[in-house]
Amino acid sequence: MTAQAMILAAGRGERMRPLTDATPKPLLEVQGKPLMQWPMEALAAGGFTRQLANTAWLGEQIEQRYGDRLACSHEGRDFGSALETAGGIVRALPMLDEVFWVLAGDVYAPDFAFTQAAVDRFAASGKLGHIWLVPNPAHNLKGDFGLSPEGLALNQAQVKYTFSTIGLYRRALFEPPWCTIPSGNPAGIKAPLAPLLRAAMDNGHITAELYTGPWTDVGTPERLAQINEN
Repeated sequence: MTAQAMILAAGRGERMRPLTDATPKPLLEVQGKPLMQWPMEALAAGGFTRQLANTAWLGEQIEQRYGDRLACSHEGRDFGSALETAGGIVRALPMLDEVFWVLAGDVYAPDFAFTQAAVDRFAASGKLGHIWLVPNPAHNLKGDFGLSPEGLALNQAQVKYTFSTIGLYRRALFEPPWCTIPSGNPAGIKAPLAPLLRAAMDNGHITAELYTGPWTDVGTPERLAQINEN
């Protein structure tokens, strides 16, 4: 069966060292459970139980912990390192639904609701992607993408928000002409997601909305400590 959601869990977490020297960042604990378990449970609560994670650094720990609950795309085992976001998604594409969620396993958004209504709206829109933006945190004050009054994500804008990493995508975004990496990424090509998104935005194919609930990119030990104190 194909997966309804992909959790990005392959990063090394260099800025989190030494915490990530022996533990993959998605397994670092927040409020008593691993970071990636928060979105896993939120997805399941919305009915999205067919989940997949890509792994690289210490990926065997993720498989040992959650192998009975999610499929794994083993970038580290197969290619020696992570393939970046787009490269990893294309690698997993044969295992993903026509429309699927993607989110980072190291982002803490405890109140975000993954709903079938959001999937249905996106599927009916005909767009290639729908992303959630958040108010800019202190570590990304310039933001990433803009938002038009009509709900289009903008590559260029006077006011920009931060990409939450949460998005809905259609398989076509990761196929020609937008992406030239063959499905399954047999050569293990590394590729970031932002250029694909920006190209599709410039052609009006990506929509967006602003999410204002609690959200933290757990990129440093200080941010991890902060959310564990609250």
